Amino acid sequence: MKNPFFKNYGPFKVHDLINEINDFENKNISNNLIEDIKDLVSAESNHLTFFHSKKYHLQALNTKASYCLTLNNLKKYLPKKCQPICVENVLLSLSKITAKFYPDSINDDFDSSVKDIQEINFGVKVKFGKNVLVGENVKFGKNCFIGHNTIIEKNVRFGSNCSIGSNVIIRNTIIEDNVSILDGCVIGKKGFGFFPNNKKNLRYPHIGIVYIGENSEIGSGTTIDRGSMSNTIIGKNTFLDNQIHIAHNNKIGDNCIIAGQVGFAGSSVIGDNVIIGGQAGVSGHLKIGNNVHIGGGSGVIKDIPDNTKVMGYPSKNLKQFLKNSK
Repeated sequence: MKNPFFKNYGPFKVHDLINEINDFENKNISNNLIEDIKDLVSAESNHLTFFHSKKYHLQALNTKASYCLTLNNLKKYLPKKCQPICVENVLLSLSKITAKFYPDSINDDFDSSVKDIQEINFGVKVKFGKNVLVGENVKFGKNCFIGHNTIIEKNVRFGSNCSIGSNVIIRNTIIEDNVSILDGCVIGKKGFGFFPNNKKNLRYPHIGIVYIGENSEIGSGTTIDRGSMSNTIIGKNTFLDNQIHIAHNNKIGDNCIIAGQVGFAGSSVIGDNVIIGGQAGVSGHLKIGNNVHIGGGSGVIKDIPDNTKVMGYPSKNLKQFLKNSK
């Protein structure tokens, strides 16, 4: 899914982008135009991508990107058509170049474009409470409800029959039909992505969005960060309990049930029909299979295959956990 919200200020010549990087090692790089910056999977010809960990070597082998920010010891995994740009710190260099393509994505200041909803004619039936504000580039489907003191900031699209609670803030989000978002949620703000750099934390631009599939419910007080390079996705018919945090780039599948106070670090992929008990934690860059059950209070630090039940910290097979607990 392309980002429909942030403006791309490209294309740029490769050498102009390289000038943004202080630790550049390569000298013999062609100076073609780069149209966009994408992850390994979604990148196309004339795009720049990044490859910073051997864990993603299969995606690197199949990337369609023309150029790739990477480490010298990883460039061997790239296809011949993809020119490596070797740097000392891939993610730091990526942050600088992403900011050049998408400067509007760095900060999340309050949306000064918002207006009282009563001043806006959407042409569809929207029932709303008191003190509701709406920003630019917001679209509603039919039969939507919005609670009191809610702010729909810029760049949000709702399907039909959506119910938005009170004291909710949403931006940079696509919401499909029949979705309920309960009171006090914050959805679509930037994630917790930054790099220490010369005693100053460098904020990483978040150019992704949040996508919430049809027939889903987001519990009260839940925070869902938009993606950094890719999108944060909540599948259809997935129910989130109260006070859940979903960090940037997580992909949660269809028909999942996630209990209260569960936390997801960034960039993990959760399969379909997954059930997670309360106060569990899922580390970043993991793959959780389909039909997985994770017990309450568990700490997931490794991939979990399909049809598995786990519990404990670190999480282990449920039978083994119960055996060790005797």
